[in-house]
Amino acid sequence: MTGDFRQQSGTPDEPRPSEDRQHRIRRRAITLLIIVLLIGVPAGYLVISANQSRASGKDKEAKYSATGLTEGWPSKLQRRIYQVPIPHPAWWVASYETNNWKTSRLYVEFETSDVGLSAFLAGIGVQESGLKRNDLPIGERDREVTGWTFDGPGTWSGLVHEQKDPAPTREIVVNHDKPGYPRVYVVSRTVP
Repeated sequence: MTGDFRQQSGTPDEPRPSEDRQHRIRRRAITLLIIVLLIGVPAGYLVISANQSRASGKDKEAKYSATGLTEGWPSKLQRRIYQVPIPHPAWWVASYETNNWKTSRLYVEFETSDVGLSAFLAGIGVQESGLKRNDLPIGERDREVTGWTFDGPGTWSGLVHEQKDPAPTREIVVNHDKPGYPRVYVVSRTVP
């Protein structure tokens, strides 16, 4: 069986019809769009990702190189480990954590309302009546670490909430200088 192969209309030697201007512009625009999508989008993603990674590293470096109280809430994990339930509302919150082979400490300072103070104390398992006037249980060593001085105006009171290891022991000092807005200082200490 022999096939009848007819020659197509154009011969290889014939020149192609020239591309009109509109078609050429459309083809080049599509080619440019494909190049941008294949190269530009991944490159942009890499730049954004690198900047986020660098910023994250700087934040962590600042956090772990701190040598005293830093403004901001302790992490949820820190609050859970050291059992420091900062109440809502609370403002002017600052914290600092130290660790060594014998003892780990979380220092926390915040201001709250009278209701917030009651909620905080209830959250750690003590009552407001447990606060003893002019009792400042936070020791000199911890005061030096944080820069706390308990000699300002106001009524000062404090308490120690001891627990069996590994549960943390908390030393609390409260300043009632501003009526209705007590300032709370906490040192939560745990032995690993």
